[in-house]
Amino acid sequence: ETLPPPAPSPLLCQQKKESKQYTWKQRPTLRSICRGRRTTILHPTMILLLLLCALATFAAAEEAAIRVFPQRTSTEAAVVEWGHSAIINALDGVVATFGPQTSDGATFEVETTPILAKPIDGLGTKQRSNDEDEYPGKLDNADEVDGNMVIMTDVAGFSGVTMARIAKESGAAALMVVNTDKEGDGDFIYSLEPENEEEERYAEEHIDIPVIMVSLQAGNIITTALATDDMDPAIVNSGGALPERVRLYAGGDRPFFEDAVSKSPVVYLIHNLLSDEECEALLKSAEKKYERIDDTSGTSNYLESSMASEKQGVPTAIDVDQTMLWKGSVGGKTFKDIDERISQVTGFPPEHFSDFQINKYVKGSLYGPHYDMNPANGIMATITVFLNDVPIEHGGEFVYPKTQNESGADGGDAVVIRPTKGLAVVHHNTDDRYNFDQSSVNQELSLNGGVKYIAKKYIYLNPQPNSMRIVLPMLAMPFGGKLPKVFSKLQNTLIDSFGLESGCNYFDKIINLIPILILVGIAQFVTNFVQSKLKGSGGEKASGENDSSGKAKSKKRRSKKKSD
Repeated sequence: ETLPPPAPSPLLCQQKKESKQYTWKQRPTLRSICRGRRTTILHPTMILLLLLCALATFAAAEEAAIRVFPQRTSTEAAVVEWGHSAIINALDGVVATFGPQTSDGATFEVETTPILAKPIDGLGTKQRSNDEDEYPGKLDNADEVDGNMVIMTDVAGFSGVTMARIAKESGAAALMVVNTDKEGDGDFIYSLEPENEEEERYAEEHIDIPVIMVSLQAGNIITTALATDDMDPAIVNSGGALPERVRLYAGGDRPFFEDAVSKSPVVYLIHNLLSDEECEALLKSAEKKYERIDDTSGTSNYLESSMASEKQGVPTAIDVDQTMLWKGSVGGKTFKDIDERISQVTGFPPEHFSDFQINKYVKGSLYGPHYDMNPANGIMATITVFLNDVPIEHGGEFVYPKTQNESGADGGDAVVIRPTKGLAVVHHNTDDRYNFDQSSVNQELSLNGGVKYIAKKYIYLNPQPNSMRIVLPMLAMPFGGKLPKVFSKLQNTLIDSFGLESGCNYFDKIINLIPILILVGIAQFVTNFVQSKLKGSGGEKASGENDSSGKAKSKKRRSKKKSD
């Protein structure tokens, strides 16, 4: 939202040239093909081998149809950042396995000017020979590149080490390689590696500049960062719309993204969204507040987005404990910092956030396939944060079984996400027109041992009213953030009586009246208290005066008797 409509990017027109040398990592696929000649009699051993081959083929197909995340780690993450204090733009990348970012780790940092390479792929109109060790020489604009970060594409098919050599000998302070892989959807990136022992030795001896890769989408964003509607495309193509300065640094413990599904549903991961301390703070706040989910009654808790099972009597959540932490706008520094960070990295406005819903899973717990829906307030997206690590053998993975492929048709790979402390999974429940996305069905596999904790935050289509963000959290404060059930029962009663829309409106009005009633009650109590004190003080004074008058009269009578 901070960027103007982009002008045509110089990277969009890049096409890969065929090259023996060009290699890139792809997701491994397994194929087993069994072929045999026709024979009159099949030996039992042959039958057994055919069965084994068939089973292997089936297992390979099953494996190939599943993508497991996370695939990236904090040690290979890099961030490119530009802008000022009011508007910060950032891109995620991955560092190469060679260069100072490998040895220095989270300490490497470069602040410089980004420059487009000329030619942008390091080769241009030159012809590649069959010599795999061919080096095309310095860039045409080496003088401009000197001391800055150069941006190159991998179109020419050069290895990562060769591109790093081109950048290094052109005087670059850092190299950004844009992956123009046309077979993907423009968001695939990987760590560049030496392709042989000779390249490995050369990189170790000569490459001392940071080398990162970004996706084609990210490359188009940075090359059109300053583009305007009336800007000449030739200026954009020559790098005239690049930011003036950028900062390149290691991801370390900073949040960074990893795309899982870009089509339907939109699913991406945010590494390091919560720190260990923040995870522990959420767990501590939820202690002794859990209740076992019973979604078989057919009654939904609209207030806390805890929906009933689609089939009454058949549970979707099995042995799952849950609590809602009503903190809203009065949750204190920790909760405020978390909401601000989520808003910064996702772009969702905090006014649309729900409070955290904490789920606890024990051995045997699972959450079957379901949609994140709430008829009372449509859920646009769901953020799920893992609050502890779960060993692989204990299971409990988060699964999206019904993803769509790039053409929009069903049949995409299932996505499996392993619980990792501080890792957030974001999925959209609606498409770009805010229509419900049926491919957003998700589930959590059975936990085979130990315990698992997750924190869910829902992003609603409509801003949350003050009754939800201020009043209810204040009413929950005496109970440690757990809202008494009377409020959810009240909302359900109003919905049953007046319908969904009217019932929710009446509920909001009643909740907003509660603070007024409380203030009126307090004022009345204070008034009565003061009046009682004043009356008590006046009574004592009157009683004192009566006693004094009585004593005076008695004394006067005694004096009169003596005189008589």
